[in-house]
Amino acid sequence: MTIQITIIKIEGYGPWTLKLGSDREAQLQIFQASFYSDLQNLFTKRNCILYFNRFDELIAISNGLSINDHLFIEQEINDMYKGIEISMAIGTGETPLDANFAAHNSRKNNRLVNKSKLVYASEQIQLMYNNSAKSPMDMFAQVLHIDIDNSTKASNMLSPYEITAKIMEMFSKIIEMFIEQKSMTFFLGGDNFMVISNTVSKEKVSEIINKIQDSQNIKLNCGIGRAATGRKAVQAATEALDTIRSLRDKGILQPVYEIEWH
Repeated sequence: MTIQITIIKIEGYGPWTLKLGSDREAQLQIFQASFYSDLQNLFTKRNCILYFNRFDELIAISNGLSINDHLFIEQEINDMYKGIEISMAIGTGETPLDANFAAHNSRKNNRLVNKSKLVYASEQIQLMYNNSAKSPMDMFAQVLHIDIDNSTKASNMLSPYEITAKIMEMFSKIIEMFIEQKSMTFFLGGDNFMVISNTVSKEKVSEIINKIQDSQNIKLNCGIGRAATGRKAVQAATEALDTIRSLRDKGILQPVYEIEWH
């Protein structure tokens, strides 16, 4: 099964920010928060999920999101934010990183879809959504929801900024370990991370989690969620993480737990 990834980019972001003058930083923070909220809403109501890559570039698990859906989102954002244009590059692959490369290549090779100047997709994807015999449900997403076990204890010993420094070190390590598996890791804030991890087995996830724990001298919990769409896979992963916490309260330690929704 494949996963579909969409890379969303604000076009001409650097030059646009300069037009705001030197007192622009607060304006940009407000804009970024509002833009992310509106874009996340447009994707999640269609059972997709969106992550920050950079503040001018975001990555979505967009399983089942058709070309027409992308065109609709493009128009909605253009209507909401006058003077701002977004591009979207769509790619599919067996692994998240493969889908990411496919999306990047569709943009690099200028594979524009009809009726849009800034939505890119390979001919294969365009044909897929024009072929009613090919259901988007053939797509599949696996997501890991990872958190640091008992991080509240650390907060009693370290200042907030010191904790952030430790978490960023952990983030770097998780990225390093999972990119070798062609997976993509995102920081959610707090002490939570999510990894798009299609094709990585539960056994391999456990092995990686153990290596990270040993190298960082910290305990991690990891919920694995599998479903047809990104949003549902994230929901399953979070439910799995909640199950780990419930089991721990009963004295059962199971740091990796998986849930699959059909």
